[in-house]
Amino acid sequence: MQIPLQITFKDIPKSDAVEARIREKAEKLERFVDQIMHCRVTVEVPHMNHHKGNLYNIRIDLTLPGNEIVATRRPDQHHAHEDIYVAIRDAFAATQRQLEDYVRRRRGHVKTHLSEPHGQIVSLVPYEDYGIIQTDDGREVYFHRNSVLDEDFDKLEIGASVRFSEEQGDKGPQASTLYVEGKHHVV
Repeated sequence: MQIPLQITFKDIPKSDAVEARIREKAEKLERFVDQIMHCRVTVEVPHMNHHKGNLYNIRIDLTLPGNEIVATRRPDQHHAHEDIYVAIRDAFAATQRQLEDYVRRRRGHVKTHLSEPHGQIVSLVPYEDYGIIQTDDGREVYFHRNSVLDEDFDKLEIGASVRFSEEQGDKGPQASTLYVEGKHHVV
């Protein structure tokens, strides 16, 4: 194993078998991601007074370039964690899921959600039930009275800041839905 591994036992006697299982699981993480700089694993029994049914708490801290991953498997969430090996397995599985997300982000394979276009109302024609939005990049987008959500078309003002969903209409771009930004709206 190349990464520094620190195993701490709290309120529980040290076990060579448990330590060996943790080392084995940590090696698998290292084969998955070779950028792990440090791994700290804490094994504890928060309620040591029980004669039977002690639940194990496993915490894994990984240090990576520009990131730290922490996974905890708390005993109050899973009674299967009366078995220390099940608690270790679950904690390392959670850590691996977070590592997979980390690798996806580093490689740029994460979905990005495009924000809705933004603009300001520059023209209103109330007697014909439409208006014009000027987008931040200078384009003009038509909208109809029926496109306005959560607001009364008649209360719209020139200069109001809006977000909208855009689609191609018969005569060019148009807003299919329009949200007025403000005190009680998304900004």
